[in-house]
Amino acid sequence: MRCNKDTLIEKILKLKKDRQAIILAHNYQIGEVQDIADFVGDSFELSKKATETDANVIVFCGVDFMAETAAILNSEKIVLHPEPLAKCPMAAMIDPERLRAEKEKHPGALVVAYVNTSAAIKAESDVCCTSANAVKVVESVDAEKILFIPDQYLGNYVSLKTKKKLYLYPGFCPTHVRIQLELIKDLKKKYPKAKVVIHPECRPEVIKIADEVLSTGGLCRYARREDVEEIIVGTEIGIIHRLQKENPNKRFIAASENAICPNMKLITLEKILQCLEDMHPQVKIEDKILDRARESLIKMLEIQ
Repeated sequence: MRCNKDTLIEKILKLKKDRQAIILAHNYQIGEVQDIADFVGDSFELSKKATETDANVIVFCGVDFMAETAAILNSEKIVLHPEPLAKCPMAAMIDPERLRAEKEKHPGALVVAYVNTSAAIKAESDVCCTSANAVKVVESVDAEKILFIPDQYLGNYVSLKTKKKLYLYPGFCPTHVRIQLELIKDLKKKYPKAKVVIHPECRPEVIKIADEVLSTGGLCRYARREDVEEIIVGTEIGIIHRLQKENPNKRFIAASENAICPNMKLITLEKILQCLEDMHPQVKIEDKILDRARESLIKMLEIQ
């Protein structure tokens, strides 16, 4: 029999204390998962938070690569992923064999891997980045030619901000490509005072119309500004829960009601409780790739 919400929360909080656990949740998680989390953020913020916690157990509410990242950075801790089927379609668009083929096409190019990749890909890369620090990472590396994987649209955005030569792998986020230029044009007419804030995983023509191009963490900070009252939100709509919660007197309009990542919505309070009860599923990273993947991530975290 399904517990009511209050009972679920009470049980989770008790087990969390007993297990000395912390709950981390991405901005795209469902509202009640965000509300029970100890920390909610974007990929960069969550990666950083994972390295700072003194908890023995990390319950990671996000898609697979995020839980893997926490496990890579915290090999001495237990990392639980409440729903293993919560996978990132973009991360699945590249594997080590395809990456090695791309390296052969572009000899001498340094590999910058978006954090939205598997541990195996991170181990084959020179450095990782997030949407929050991708430009800084590319600018900081000692190479003029960059193989940027796997998001062609984030890569295209970065290429506009640097003089370096970027070779773009043809991956993409199925959720962000649903945000269309015409939809935003219509919303701008309806809400003329609204600022258009777009995630850099969106298509170039959508980014071009934006007032700001920001990661989800950057969007949350931007929304707190006193001079901002309305925002057309060009990213996955789950973030609107947090935006409205933190800014109750402001208006947030989804750029597309279809910008939903179904895999991000698979984690529920019931699944969080179950994983804390069973201490399963645990995220395990193969030893042969762990150190190399960690090195790529540590380089990323050093670039603020």
